[in-house]
Amino acid sequence: MALPPPDAARILLVEDDDRLAPLVVRHLADSGFQVDWAADAAAADAHLRAHAVDLAVLDIMLPGEDGLSLCRRIRRDHDIGIIMVTARGQEADRIRGLDLGADDYLPKPYSLWELEARAKAVLRRCVRAGSAQPAPTIRQAGPFQIDASRRTATLHGQALDLTRTEFDLLARLAGDSGRVFSRDMLLECVRGGETDAFDRAVDTHISNLRRKIGDDPKTPTFIRTVWGIGYRFHPS
Repeated sequence: MALPPPDAARILLVEDDDRLAPLVVRHLADSGFQVDWAADAAAADAHLRAHAVDLAVLDIMLPGEDGLSLCRRIRRDHDIGIIMVTARGQEADRIRGLDLGADDYLPKPYSLWELEARAKAVLRRCVRAGSAQPAPTIRQAGPFQIDASRRTATLHGQALDLTRTEFDLLARLAGDSGRVFSRDMLLECVRGGETDAFDRAVDTHISNLRRKIGDDPKTPTFIRTVWGIGYRFHPS
């Protein structure tokens, strides 16, 4: 049975198609969300400055500034979920959106029911991340210090600038050093385990995380690939 969306969850739809947008707004509103609509990046910025938002649904193909640039800025300035939407179905667009910090990706044309399901999944993961009450102690994993309560991590005492998904992946892997995590297990960190996902989404986030911790992808020190299965963390 599908779970209802979180109470009063607020979604900002950034979509320039004035035929599609009202349909999306109506469907999500009927499903219990609070939904606002912005037709371009400037309007989205203005709304985010004035209102609290839990999730942004961004079309890549916007007039003027595109959705990818907007995604980068939202991820930098706001701690909210992001779903990228575009008519372009190439893998490069999916990877680019994930690389900029999007939590999920949905190609057009899409089912309104699928968008609703993906929105619920991203929001559930965000709620879990923000409402968890972890132990106050900081986990030490080799040169890493991971503070689950503050959702911060350091490497050799230097703060790491991680997205929500990258932090979740690092905390999951480092929390059980030596254990092999399959991609399916790690998809929980990427999408909350609620919707279909593709292995490349995990690989992309792992690649971004490796870059930020200085792990050579050819000979990684900390996050090692277990071919055909997934990844294992080594604190050495």
